[in-house]
This record gives sequence, C-alpha cells and structure tokens, in this order.
Amino acid sequence: MTHDILITHIRNLVQVREHALDFVAGASMRELPVLENAYLAISNGLIADYGSMDNLPPGIKATTILNASGRLVLPSFVDSHTHLVFADTREEEFVMKLKGATYQEIAASGGGILNSARKLQQASEDELFEKALVRVDEIIKTGTGAVEIKSGYGLTTRDELKMLRVARRLGKHTPLTVKTTLLGAHAVPQDKSKQQYIDEVIDEMIPAAAEEKLADYVDVFCETGFFSPEETERIVEAGKRYGLIPRLHANQLNRSGGVQVGVKTNAISVDHLENIGTEEIEALKGTSTMPVSLPGAAFFLNLPFTPARQIIDAGLPIAIATDYNPGSAPGGSMPFIISLACVKMRLLPEEAINAATINTAYTLGLSQTHATITKGKVANVFITKPMRSVAAMPYSYSSNPVSQAILNGKIITG
Repeated sequence: MTHDILITHIRNLVQVREHALDFVAGASMRELPVLENAYLAISNGLIADYGSMDNLPPGIKATTILNASGRLVLPSFVDSHTHLVFADTREEEFVMKLKGATYQEIAASGGGILNSARKLQQASEDELFEKALVRVDEIIKTGTGAVEIKSGYGLTTRDELKMLRVARRLGKHTPLTVKTTLLGAHAVPQDKSKQQYIDEVIDEMIPAAAEEKLADYVDVFCETGFFSPEETERIVEAGKRYGLIPRLHANQLNRSGGVQVGVKTNAISVDHLENIGTEEIEALKGTSTMPVSLPGAAFFLNLPFTPARQIIDAGLPIAIATDYNPGSAPGGSMPFIISLACVKMRLLPEEAINAATINTAYTLGLSQTHATITKGKVANVFITKPMRSVAAMPYSYSSNPVSQAILNGKIITG
C-alpha cells in the first residue's frame, strides 16, 4: 500500500508504546520509551507502522516523505484544562497584581471571572469563535493536538451554553480533538444570591447542556469564597445524573476540601493543587482520580507550585495542563508548562512528557486513541526542530520546539 505520510531517519521516536495504557504513576513516570533512528508511517489519519530504519520495509511508498534527521517525533500534547473561549484579555488586572492586589481582592472588586463574564455576555458566538481560532492556531503550533475547553465566563444559562456551542464548533471546524466541560459554578453573578445561582446551575443549566449534548464533563470551582465542598458535591451529583463526568478545580488558593470531594464523587481529575499536603495525597491513593497540576497559573499568580515530587514519590500519577485563560494563565504553550514542571516542580523531562500526554489523555477519555506512538491510534504527532534529546525541550524554555505538526494524519504547520 501507499501511505499518506512517511517520516524517515527520526533521531528519536518518543513515547513508543506497543499497547495503549490508561496512565503511568510513581516510578513508572520516569519510563519514556524511545526508538532511535526510526521511521513512522501514517495512513488514513492513523499511525500505520513504525520501526527502526534498519527494518524499513523494502519498496515502502508514501505520498509525502519527510526526513526527520537530527529531529525528534513525539505524540501531540493533550491539554486537559483550558478556558480557551473568552471575549477579551485582562492585562489591566495583571497591572493590579503587580501593584500588590491579590486574586481574591480583584474578584471582590468586580474583576476576575466577573470581568470576563461581563465581556462575554456582550459577545456573539461568531465573535467568540473567531477570537478562539487565533488561540487554537497558537496551541497547535506549540504541539497540542487535543484540548479540553470549559465554559464558566457566561454565568447565565444562555451564555454558558453559548460558550459550549463555540467549543463544540471548534472541535468540528479545526483539526483539534476537543472535549467540553460545563463550568457554570465558576463564580456567583452579582445579581443573584449563591443559592439562587446554584439552583439555576442544577435546575436549568445542566439539563439544558445535556439536552443539546454540549458538555462531556461538569466542573466546579471548589474554593474558599466561591463554592464549598458541600455545594460542589451537590452540583457534581446533579451533573452525574445527566451523564456528565466530574472534574474539579481544587485547592488552588486554600486547602479547600476540593480534593476530598473529588475523590468522594469519583471525579476523573482534581486540578490546580497548589495547596495540598499529606492529607490530600493520602485521599488520592487507590482512586481513579488524576491529580492535575497547572503550573502556568502558579507562575502567573506567584502561588506555591504543586508538590509534584511528593505526589509521585507516594506512587501516584500526575498530569500537567496549561489552564489557558485571560486572568490567571494567559498562555497555551505546553512546552513552557513542561519547562515549569521541570524547573519549579522538579519533574524529570520524561516525567513531564508523560504528564502532558498519557496522563492528560486519561482525564479526557482519550487513552485508547491519543498520546502515544501506537499502531491504530490517531496520527497526532509533531516533528521537532533539531535536538539531541527530550531534555532539550524544558531546557530551552523560551523556544518553540515544534517544526511540523501533523493532526489527524495531515500536515497542519511547517
């Protein structure tokens, strides 16, 4: 047969797994299988074959042949936590932070999430879609092939659904694999009491999102000053009744109890984790809930970083994602997140790449189709610029390592 794409003379083909696996944890996170001097064949949008150049089948043909001499090929990153759909940036709040204002103080003054909500409520779906396309292009060029997109800046049923429709549209009209999350419980709008708004989320928002099949997941900002563990549990259980899988914002600003309620409700992930300790780590042991760190938010807000070494040394897995949003993490580069994870959280490069591929894919239900070089999986891969090893990626923290991105078996950039 003639393949669509054949990549030859690959210095290192990275994350080669004969079979799909759910996630890697503990000491296994250091294991990153690499095939040297390799080839990779792609057909019909899928990984068709790979192996050593010494074993390249004679007479193999391809419509497009790419020589990756001196370069690495990796599976595309899976970014499992973003707020990619938003109306406008918030650099004025960035200046407020520089002058000493805290996240909570900015929120209390009508900034933060409420600021984004006001702007989003005034924007049309087409406007939001066009602005999000720019961000989609940005993250594809830095190696991302699958992404989770949350609502949360609407704070009304109409506007939350508007965000989710835009996210679904991005999945249909771009090469990204997109999963969507209803985060109605992100903040409380100023014109409602908390109880009134929780009732709206449960009685109106969740049923409406489910009816239109707009969301795969349900999320809650379980945090002091936002939603308590008890309120979080109530909202999550309502979502589960409509088939929405829980994933939670947990323990960003305080020891909020978010990890424990995530475990109790069988959440697929608990995300942020800047403020956790032994109690939360013990709660996660033996569960199917993935701890997800968002080092970009910790960096931008000058918060503590997730104690990743303590988590991994306890035998747990960890995943890393960008939290791309206009307020606390205004950037979608997974390579930079990998650098932060290595420099600030002391992950090894191999651990960080596992955290940004296999482990994030698990939280999005993509373990069988994405995030590894495995025959039959979706051909989401990228070719790096010349480099000797995966360590060059976090080492060169300001450089984009991607030379060419291939999504669904088609060359997208480069």
